[in-house]
Amino acid sequence: MVGTNSSIKRVYVAGHNGMVGSAIVRQLVKQNSDNEEKVEIITRSRSQLDLTNQQAVLDFFQTEKIDQVYLAAAKVGGIVANNTYPAEFIYENLMIQCNIIASAHEANIQQLLFLGSSCIYPKLAQQPMSESALLTGTLEETNEPYAIAKIAGIKLCESYNRQYDRDYRSVMPTNLYGPHDNFHPQNSHVIPALIRRFHEAKLNNDAQVVAWGSGRPMREFLYVDDMAAASIYVMNLNKTTYNKNTQPMLSHINVGTGVDCTIRELVETVAKVVGFKGLIEFDKSKPDGAPRKLMNVDRLNSLGWHYNIELIEGLDLTYRWFLKNQESFRA
Repeated sequence: MVGTNSSIKRVYVAGHNGMVGSAIVRQLVKQNSDNEEKVEIITRSRSQLDLTNQQAVLDFFQTEKIDQVYLAAAKVGGIVANNTYPAEFIYENLMIQCNIIASAHEANIQQLLFLGSSCIYPKLAQQPMSESALLTGTLEETNEPYAIAKIAGIKLCESYNRQYDRDYRSVMPTNLYGPHDNFHPQNSHVIPALIRRFHEAKLNNDAQVVAWGSGRPMREFLYVDDMAAASIYVMNLNKTTYNKNTQPMLSHINVGTGVDCTIRELVETVAKVVGFKGLIEFDKSKPDGAPRKLMNVDRLNSLGWHYNIELIEGLDLTYRWFLKNQESFRA
């Protein structure tokens, strides 16, 4: 089924209230003002549509006549959240992905983009991690359930492509940050956790801030609006071009900057952006996670896409957003 008006493409963004989904919506709105082809953005809140409910999702797709799907909905969190709630992380993500992908097929939707995660790669994968590293080694223990779910999402897309000639694509982002991130003091990822911790320490005139881990691991970070732009770029690639640059059973594309830094460097940069002047200590009793996670983005670069926003600029933009919205997520 396709939209009733051929001049307007109906695009469903699953997870539009999340960090990635909201960024995709922003980019689609921007493109509506720049391009002749218009997009009607379809969204549903969690209260309107439970993505873990198979029948509800199928009914939605059969009713709404969608042309494209961005599957950005997911249960996400940092090391603590993944360690604390492994059952919820694997179950909810599997259910969301299976329901959306299968229902899109049942509704005869040809185009879908699945957003995964760099944690799909083995803990000790050769750096930088290329797409071919998938399923070549043991996953990092703290987020294995989440990673398994994301791998299953890739393979579900590939299976529908192979059996039914669908055009279901997958992109694997590196560590993302930006507006609408989760700034929870325990369950958030490293950048929002650091921003909040340094901000509160600055307000309290604390003498020092304790950062988790040794500070030695290296990580790559991508501003979420760049991720959204890359997602739309990959979605709209000519099918022949996409297939020529991927393989039927290795079809995902890495999205990142190709540049990393140590956690210590990140911590010091966040402190500078926030304006914290005190001491920084590292608690080596806390887990480090994988020693290094850098994406090989040669495939994406060869297709013509490169990131735009450098880390310090992105951190500044994120902190400004945090300052404007902090009342909405106070614990």
